[in-house]
Amino acid sequence: MEGVPYFIPVEEAQSIAFKTPPLTADEECDLDRAHGRILSQDLVSKVNDPPFDNSSMDGFACRLNPGAIYPLTLKISGVVAASGQEGTNVLGEGEAFRIMTGAPMPEGADSILQIERCEVTADESTVTLLEAPKPHFVRKMSENLTEGEVTLKQGTLLTPSRVGLCATMGYATVPVYKPLVVGILSTGDELKAPGSELKRGEIYESNSYGLAGLVQWMGHKAKRYSSVNDSMDALRTSLDAASDECDVILTSGGVSMGEFDYVRRIMEEEGDIHFWRMKIRPGSPPLFGTWKSTPLFGLPGNPVSSHVVFRMLVAPYLRRALNTEGPVEWKVRAKLCDKIKSTKDCLTLRRVTLTSTEEGMMAHQPRHQGSGNLESLASADALTLLQPGQSGDVGEWIDVLVIE
Repeated sequence: MEGVPYFIPVEEAQSIAFKTPPLTADEECDLDRAHGRILSQDLVSKVNDPPFDNSSMDGFACRLNPGAIYPLTLKISGVVAASGQEGTNVLGEGEAFRIMTGAPMPEGADSILQIERCEVTADESTVTLLEAPKPHFVRKMSENLTEGEVTLKQGTLLTPSRVGLCATMGYATVPVYKPLVVGILSTGDELKAPGSELKRGEIYESNSYGLAGLVQWMGHKAKRYSSVNDSMDALRTSLDAASDECDVILTSGGVSMGEFDYVRRIMEEEGDIHFWRMKIRPGSPPLFGTWKSTPLFGLPGNPVSSHVVFRMLVAPYLRRALNTEGPVEWKVRAKLCDKIKSTKDCLTLRRVTLTSTEEGMMAHQPRHQGSGNLESLASADALTLLQPGQSGDVGEWIDVLVIE
């Protein structure tokens, strides 16, 4: 692999992968199915919100008189319901309108006093304001949205509140990216499907299930293929099928320096490798390239390593492809309560549990950290982000990546 970038920092690996994005397409999606989707275009509001000045309280609409003395009694000139028409009620001198939340302000009124601060006569002819009315109880036209202005930008992840905002803006459907189809291939003669009977030397294949979950968490479609035996012909056949059917390919295993690391070998001989190995622990062997023009990530075979590399390399790549910032893990500061083994030249991601205290987050390392110990990841709250050369000593404050 002469000339191929080798054993490079995570940021450089990301930059190289970003230069070979997958092909994307968009579609219209109705709001009932829009949660978790990514906008493919800017959205401008079709309306002003509010469409007119309206009341934020049940109470009385009147005119603020800085020189008035309270309590102040006013004539009740009518009732304005939330379904009332703007401009149909006009406030006269010494008058007030009973008004409901969301109802348009009468012409000439500029303030509201909530009902609990008012006293109404039995015949409902007058109201006594026990204190001055409040201008800030009036919602001003367009204070939330302005018709014709961009409100949600391309690349926005549609959360429940943003889906609701799309409806407020007047959209029944929204333009979103089609989910990418991500093919997942695990390699190795020793791998068997869960539920089958194991023979000596065999293990259950788990990486494709974990990777499929991560792909779905990112909002894309995972297409799992049957595990591939250690054979160039079998691997070539599976890669060809995945290239025809998928936008991105993830392989698991076979990327290190051993005699049976067929993913690395076939990519050297027949594919196109853009980099090999990354300065990360665990997970240093990954490669990135293309197989028949389809972007391919060769992930390590150890379960923790494949998961960590996905979060640090594949997830940023998928976000970049759709120009979006989500979904994303939270980065927080935490104090180490156990010694963490770090390295001089690699980003170190150890599995830790977090405890919230008055001092801040405390990070503990309660499990064996072998990259084959998937339980240590399943029981973890976060991954350390120990930079090259950081000590990892007890009491050190570090960044950690909170994981689901």
